[in-house]
Amino acid sequence: MALSLRGDFDAFRLRGLAKKTKDGPQARRLLALAAIYDGARRTEAAKIGGVGLQIIRDWVIRFNARGPDGLLDGKASGRPSKLDDSQRQAIARMVESGPIPAIHGVVRWRLIDLAQWIYEEFRIAIAKQTLSRELRAMGYRKLSARPRHHAQAEGVIEDFKKASARAWRPSRVRRASMHPG
Repeated sequence: MALSLRGDFDAFRLRGLAKKTKDGPQARRLLALAAIYDGARRTEAAKIGGVGLQIIRDWVIRFNARGPDGLLDGKASGRPSKLDDSQRQAIARMVESGPIPAIHGVVRWRLIDLAQWIYEEFRIAIAKQTLSRELRAMGYRKLSARPRHHAQAEGVIEDFKKASARAWRPSRVRRASMHPG
C-alpha cells in the first residue's frame, strides 16, 4: 500500500515552491511529489525525479515528516574526531611547554613530530593534515621566524641599506640630462 502525502499541500503549491527554490535537487523532488498530488502513479513520479520507486517512498516519508524542508540535502556529519578532549588538552600542554630535545629528539615541534608523539602517547595514528586542522580548531597557528644567518652581526642590515641608498642616487651628469634647461 502506497504512503499518502500530507493534506496541507497540493500540486499547485509544490510547483510554486519548486519555482522559488534555488536548490535544484529540492525542486526536482518537489515536482515529482506534485505529480503524485495530481494523481500520477509513483512510477511516473520516479521518472520525473530520475530515481527509483524506493527513493520516491523515501522522499514521501521525508516530506510528510518535515514538509518541503525535508527534501533538502543535509550536510554530512563526517567522520568523528580521533582525539577526545583530554587528549587535546595533553597536546595543548605539550605545544605550550615545547619539546625537550633530550627526550623528544627535536628542538621545535613540527606537525610530523607531534603526530609521532601522539602515536607514542595515545597509540592514535593521525595524519599531518588532520593534526593541522585540530590545532587550528584549538586556536594555534603556524608561526615561523624570519630566517637569520647565525653569524650575522647586529646593525649590518641597516648599514647595508644606508650604503646601497647612497650608491643608487642619480649622478650629477644623469641629473643634468634629466632636467634640461
